[in-house]
Amino acid sequence: MKMKKVEVVIRKSKFDEVKDAMRKVGIEFITFWDVRGVGKATEERVYRGIVYDTSTIERIMIIFFCREKYLEPAVNAILESAKTGEIGDGKIFISDIVDAYRIRTGERGDKAMYLEGEE
Repeated sequence: MKMKKVEVVIRKSKFDEVKDAMRKVGIEFITFWDVRGVGKATEERVYRGIVYDTSTIERIMIIFFCREKYLEPAVNAILESAKTGEIGDGKIFISDIVDAYRIRTGERGDKAMYLEGEE
């Protein structure tokens, strides 16, 4: 069975919604961390007399691995839950995974990604 790596960069404010939406479609294990990025849109905002450069914006990066059959539902869940309709909603990147191993048991392939008996 084919496996995919999905890398997602989203607004920090949408993380809980995205996480919950992914759980509902069967993606239960993700890795995430706070990141900062610079995009095309650059502007300055003034708040209480201080000028803030909003071209660098706090984001969350999420990475997870899944079987191909979970890919489309997961991507749709992310698209729906992360969207605000404004510039800077984020990106999704998908890569093929050649192989995977479960260190504890030595299982290989997509079986290494799930508990015994899961399909």
